[in-house]
Amino acid sequence: MINKCKLLSFDEKGDVRGHLVIIEGKKDIPFDIKRVFYIYGSDKDVIRGRHANFNSEFVLINVAGTSKVKVDDGTNQKVFNLDRPHIGIYLPKLVWKDMYDFSEDSVLLVLASEHYDANEYIRDYDEYLEVIKEYKKN
Repeated sequence: MINKCKLLSFDEKGDVRGHLVIIEGKKDIPFDIKRVFYIYGSDKDVIRGRHANFNSEFVLINVAGTSKVKVDDGTNQKVFNLDRPHIGIYLPKLVWKDMYDFSEDSVLLVLASEHYDANEYIRDYDEYLEVIKEYKKN
């Protein structure tokens, strides 16, 4: 599972007027975008996320500032640094995610494959370990 988490680099276009980054669903990222949200104003010591999703896939991009994302598949963990506005991380379904170490100016943009559904969230890590154990059997 953790091997499916990967950094994505988006084309930067620009000239003397500034930079432009374009991200299209099913072209630059592996899913159609059904939901967009962003996180800002989080203190450096705050940990966001702390969940996995049964169905949703995500791409996370720090469009301003920096943050770190720790991903966990119940066996392995990996940390990604999001420190450039044209770099994102792809997170498949059933990956536990923690976002943390936000810079003061951090704006973390999240592109999601599904509309919000509270029932598809796994918010307890022990429950996640049981779910992922069953998933890996199949």
